[in-house]
Amino acid sequence: MATTAPVHPVDEVPPVRQLTAFGLQHVLAMYAGAVAVPLIVGGAMKLSPADLAYLITADLLVCGIATLIQCVGFWRFGVRLPIMQGCTFAAVSPMVLIGTTGGGLPAIYGSVIVAGLAIVLLAPVFGRLLRFFPPLVTGTVILIIGVSLLPVAGNWAAGGAGAKDFGEPKNLALAGFVLAVVLGVQRFAPAFLSRITVLVGIAVGLAVAVPFGFTDFGGVGDADWVGISTPFHFGAPSFHASAIVSMLVVALVTMTETTGDFIAVGEMTERPIEPRTLADGLRADGLSTVLGGVFNTFPYTAFAQNVGLVGMTRVRSRWVVAAAGGILVVLGLLPKLGAVVAAIPAPVLGGAGLVMFGTVAASGLRTLAAVDFKDNHNLTVVAVSVAIGMLPVGVPGVYAQFPDWFQTVMNSGISAGCLTAIALNLLFNHLPGRESRPAAEAEPEAASAPA
Repeated sequence: MATTAPVHPVDEVPPVRQLTAFGLQHVLAMYAGAVAVPLIVGGAMKLSPADLAYLITADLLVCGIATLIQCVGFWRFGVRLPIMQGCTFAAVSPMVLIGTTGGGLPAIYGSVIVAGLAIVLLAPVFGRLLRFFPPLVTGTVILIIGVSLLPVAGNWAAGGAGAKDFGEPKNLALAGFVLAVVLGVQRFAPAFLSRITVLVGIAVGLAVAVPFGFTDFGGVGDADWVGISTPFHFGAPSFHASAIVSMLVVALVTMTETTGDFIAVGEMTERPIEPRTLADGLRADGLSTVLGGVFNTFPYTAFAQNVGLVGMTRVRSRWVVAAAGGILVVLGLLPKLGAVVAAIPAPVLGGAGLVMFGTVAASGLRTLAAVDFKDNHNLTVVAVSVAIGMLPVGVPGVYAQFPDWFQTVMNSGISAGCLTAIALNLLFNHLPGRESRPAAEAEPEAASAPA
């Protein structure tokens, strides 16, 4: 009697009820970050409220499409792992500069389209670089991803960056309450509820926040019921050499960051990334970025915020995140629903974010636990990489006097730390150098040293 091969947890399709709940949880975890890029860029360009709203709905729509491409995949596009897609923050500064120095949105979209095509072409090259990401490097990068996201959760917990009541005790109290709910549900609730612990925490936090005046739903009434993003709404794209060069630098940064995110999710889901799947995932990033330039939004990349949610809930199905992509498409087509989600106060997200982002950092430590640190330089590789990665996070203006291209690369703690880890691993573990121990002692450990 023939037996069917077991389905890998990544490919399992949960029941519709669970798909919806798990998918909504992913949407709530990334929503604030997803709409931040169009708000920042549009605000810097002094766009009208109507144009800002259009940018947000276009962003949500393409976020959903990009997530579906990444999770479901077709041909050689899509990593086929539980990966949420969102606008990259690495592109914010260059886009603001392009948009405010005469080029406007058409120049931004022209450079975004070229960058997306470049990512598609470079994807196979990056795929072949996977051998430079042994556990020493991947564990360090995952650790840096988690720690660099913690200030985001801290800003949310304090009320949201720029909020008038930023840092008031009531905000931190609400965030602490949500954190306590998340931990309580994870520890004491039945199995199903413990897997949607973030969704439960946000729902309970919102229920407490409304009567205490943390938020209002006034914006819901003003939002349209239906909104469809049309190609080149702000005019045909224009192509400026300086804008294209800066966006190509952003493309290299986002490919490096995305590689780290893919590796992290591969570790968490027990489906390790291979050169071909890495190339397929990066190719999907490039296609989504091209769609972003066509449909009035920005470059797309894997969203690190949701990496922590995968590790925390242990829900590894890519179809759950595909369901989240479907929800984002609906939010992008129905602005009124998007306004409801947008009304969730920042402290509620902050309480949940502390657990999620901390989980990413802990996953990095788990990967590093398998690395040999005895009688070698691996500890130095981790120490210096984390230090370089945390420098722009702890001191945001540290590179303000450097050229724009340098800031684009190094102002992202993830890309700075990742590049440092790769370089130091090559320096200490691959290049020939002075032997620090007799060869007879070094030989037994050579097999376990990172490749």
